[in-house]
Amino acid sequence: MSCLLTRESPMIIALNKEKTVYDGFITVTLLEKDFRIRISLPPDQQMKRAKLHYCWQMKRLLYGYQHIVKQRLQHSANLMAFLLELKTVLEVALKSQPGCQFFSPPQYYSQLITEIEILGWDKMLFIDAEFRTLKLKAEDSAGHQHAITVKLKSKVKPRVKPYFISYFLSISFVPLVIMWATESTLANVHSQFLLNVEALSEFWSMLDEIDKQTWVLEPEKPTKADSMRRIAIGNNVSIKVQIDPRHPKMLPECCLLGAEHVVTPLRNKLNANMHLWNPDCSVLQNMKDVLEIEFPSPTTHEKSSFSVECGIYYSYRLQSAIPDKVLCLYEWLRGLPTSRQRFNIMFGECPYCSKVIFILITKTQQTQLKNHFI
Repeated sequence: MSCLLTRESPMIIALNKEKTVYDGFITVTLLEKDFRIRISLPPDQQMKRAKLHYCWQMKRLLYGYQHIVKQRLQHSANLMAFLLELKTVLEVALKSQPGCQFFSPPQYYSQLITEIEILGWDKMLFIDAEFRTLKLKAEDSAGHQHAITVKLKSKVKPRVKPYFISYFLSISFVPLVIMWATESTLANVHSQFLLNVEALSEFWSMLDEIDKQTWVLEPEKPTKADSMRRIAIGNNVSIKVQIDPRHPKMLPECCLLGAEHVVTPLRNKLNANMHLWNPDCSVLQNMKDVLEIEFPSPTTHEKSSFSVECGIYYSYRLQSAIPDKVLCLYEWLRGLPTSRQRFNIMFGECPYCSKVIFILITKTQQTQLKNHFI
């Protein structure tokens, strides 16, 4: 326990060999302020019979919290556990003080302003009133705009490693890699962030081409975090592609959606021409070559041509999904008390003629059902 105590509270030491008397300072991170404390333990080391002695500042701060401190003392298993509880109580007491605002020393603001000036105010999107949360912008070689949020942990020491938050990188399952050392600056953070987004520039260019030259059914409003596109091929026929952000020109994961008699020839072409995939060409051009088709584009077709309402629900979307006929029928049948399911086959009545029908649910459709309906 002594090793853990030294690590968690390095400024508190034992004053005797029996380790029954401890003296030193407890640090409250909210203020980066130290309070003097002495703890006397009985020979059996039982915390519930320990005696506490505070400095007058700490005694004043804990006024009204004595019962909580006593309760924590009664239930703590050891000294280290109690000190952690005491730090929490002190922070709560500090935050609850009326009109209590804690400002960093002048050196903190001076250093931060100097770093911002070196970086350039033009790269600053946002900074909060406490100068602890900053949002920096960056532009990659393809002209894509990006932003990173930097949350400074310490109100006294800007050199303490901050939190870095980049929405699209975390959602795209691409780790944000930024190295931090005590001599690191905001300019270092910005340049490393730019390297991160530059590595994905080609990935976004592939998606930009698809968004501009085809009718994208899903997602309706794609963000930089979306690596999937569902592209219209024809009436009630589409292809869903999942592009790997790290290898954007390689053959993506593809799933053809639509009536089987229309999808089967396209699937056969995809399998037969897969060897024609050229990693030097864009994803869109490769899909045209492999499927031997031209995708409808905003310049040649209206989106209403591909947004046909479902004959069961009379809407284009079911909740947030664009389902196929099997998913619509499944949703319809599972709402009928007379329907029954055996393994992956659902039996029930047709919504139009009331005859008995059945639908076979594939593994892919089971995954879609799990994501959208269950």
